[in-house]
Amino acid sequence: MSRVLVTGGAGYVGAVLVPRLLQAGHEVTVVDLYLYGEDVLAESAGDPRLREVRGDIRDEALLERELRGCDAVIHLACISNDPSFELDPSLGKSINYDAFAPLVRAAKRAGVSRFVYASSSSVYGVKDVPDVTEDMELEPLTDYSKYKAMCEDVLLAERSPGFVPLVLRPATVCGWSPRLRLDLTVNILTNHGFHNHLIKVFGGPQLRPNIHVEDMADLYVLSLRLPDEQVDGRVLNAGYENHSVDAIAGIVQHVLGPDIEIERTPTDDMRSYHISSDRIRRELGFVPKRTIEDAVRDLVRAFQSDRVPGAMDDSRYYNVRRMQELSLS
Repeated sequence: MSRVLVTGGAGYVGAVLVPRLLQAGHEVTVVDLYLYGEDVLAESAGDPRLREVRGDIRDEALLERELRGCDAVIHLACISNDPSFELDPSLGKSINYDAFAPLVRAAKRAGVSRFVYASSSSVYGVKDVPDVTEDMELEPLTDYSKYKAMCEDVLLAERSPGFVPLVLRPATVCGWSPRLRLDLTVNILTNHGFHNHLIKVFGGPQLRPNIHVEDMADLYVLSLRLPDEQVDGRVLNAGYENHSVDAIAGIVQHVLGPDIEIERTPTDDMRSYHISSDRIRRELGFVPKRTIEDAVRDLVRAFQSDRVPGAMDDSRYYNVRRMQELSLS
C-alpha cells in the first residue's frame, strides 16, 4: 500500500494520521476543504511524499485525477456529528452519502486495492445491553448515523477480487490533534475544567465509548499493513474505554486537581451505549495503548504551552460554530 489517498486528511483524526502514514513509508495525497485551518499539516508540509489538494469530494473529476496510481483509500471526510449535520441536512447528505458511491466506484476503476471507511459506533442507536457487538441490529437515530450505516452497505456491495473493503466503527475520539476539536466529550470537559475550573456534567450515568486519536491513527496505519484475507469485508468496532460521563469528569478532575468543581445538571439526552471491541482485538490484533487520562494530560500540555489560542471561543475548534460561519452548498 505505497500510495494512499486520505479524504478529510486535514481533519481531527487525519491531522494525526497523515504524519503516521508518512513515517510508515507511504506516499500520501490529502483531499480536504481545509475548513479548520490551512496549516494543520504544517509539520509534514516539506515532505516530498505528501500532496495536499484543497478540494471537495463531490468533485468527481478531481477524484478521478487524484485516485490515479493510488493503492489505498482511507475515507474520513464527512460533515461530522449530529449537530453539524442537522445545520443543513441536504448539504450533509450530499457529502456524507451522495458522494460516497461515486468515490468508491472511482477508486475501484482506478485500481485501488484497499478501501478503509470511517463509519461510526452511533449506527447502533441506543442498546440496553452491556456490550454492543458488530452482530447487533443497526438502529441509527439520526440522519448522520443513518447515512453512515447506508454507506457501509454501499462499500461492501462493491467487494470483489482485488478490491478489499474494511469498515471501522470508531468510538468517540479524544485527545490532542493539530486540528483540534473541543466539541467532543473528553475534550469538552478538559477544556472547561482547565480554563473555567468548572466541569459541567449534563446527566452523568450515560455511558460513552472513547478511543484516543493516536490509537485511531495507529489503527488506520495497521489496516493498510495487514494481508487482504485479514481485513477483507470486515466490519469492526474500534473503541477502548467505556465510561459514564460522570466517570470521565472524575478522570479530568483527577488530572487537573481537586480544586476543579463538578456541576451536575439534569438532561433529557440519556443516550447510553457500551461498545465491545473484542472482535478487532481477535481478528486484527489491535489493542489501544492510550487511556482517557492520557488524552486529558495531552490536552492540558497543549493548553499550557499556548498551542490552543482562543480555546473557549475560536470557531476552528467547534464544528457547529465553523459550519455556521461558512456558506457551503
